[in-house]
Amino acid sequence: MPSSLLETGRAVIATEIDALKALEAALDSRFEAAVELILAASGRVIVSGMGKSGHVARKIAATFASTGTPAQFVHPAEASHGDLGMLVQGDVVMMLSNSGETPELSDMVAHTRRFGIPLIGVASRPDSTLLRQSDVALVLPQMPEACGTGIVPTSSTTMTLALGDALAVALMKHRDFTPELFRQFHPGGKLGARLSTVADLMHGGEAMPMVGMDTAMGQALITMSQKGFGVLGVTAQDGTLAGIVTDGDLRRHLKGLLDRSAGDVMTSGPKTIATDALAEEAVRIMQDKQITCLFAVSPDRPDHAVGLITIHDCLRAGVV
Repeated sequence: MPSSLLETGRAVIATEIDALKALEAALDSRFEAAVELILAASGRVIVSGMGKSGHVARKIAATFASTGTPAQFVHPAEASHGDLGMLVQGDVVMMLSNSGETPELSDMVAHTRRFGIPLIGVASRPDSTLLRQSDVALVLPQMPEACGTGIVPTSSTTMTLALGDALAVALMKHRDFTPELFRQFHPGGKLGARLSTVADLMHGGEAMPMVGMDTAMGQALITMSQKGFGVLGVTAQDGTLAGIVTDGDLRRHLKGLLDRSAGDVMTSGPKTIATDALAEEAVRIMQDKQITCLFAVSPDRPDHAVGLITIHDCLRAGVV
């Protein structure tokens, strides 16, 4: 029995892989036409489908919305009871149906035709009602369902889901959708943490441990202790970051320390990071240099410190 179950599982995956390969080979200029239709829209992409296609449609709409293409799922049955008002000129409608004959879609199809709303149809039958009515018809290859009986949507839903991903990524690349933009739609969880910038996590303003080069080490130690970062930035007369004082610097200058100035004790040319860099980059630098903090500088003024980021800030944010 275990062997049989394993073989069944592998056969399902192999069948769906074959379906995806067929879908890849079937993509043609109509795919490009669908992307161009969405790019030309001034409104949203309304994605809809019934049953399993509806679940896939929800995921496609969510992927579009999170990658720079405003999108919304509309349930076709609810559309027939008032939600057709969610479809307006300027939108593009994308309807999913393996057969292309799902009766619940008829009111939405008729609405797009009546008001001139572009329609992208996705189905496996080129002569189906949905694809005949569509402005752009995306035809799914007619591949066997992985259940073996042809009654459980498996290969067909996998292909539809992959097609939605392909459209979303093509739109992303055209719009040059960057990780920084992606983070705006994913502020929470591990993904949001990984895309946090230095500016999101750094300490700035009065929290920064900064003194001038001429500051006596007695006062510098008080500032260092009050700020609580175990490090001190040292600025030149013009406000530029001249150096940094660490615990190691204090130990190296322990003899006669209080007779010295911060400029005497500091290490010149400290490693810094731009405020718009990803926090992950800050972690990498700190690990490579075996240090626990970095002064952050403005991209347009790389010699002026505007913040301080520590490895503990990154840990608390879930970056590492």
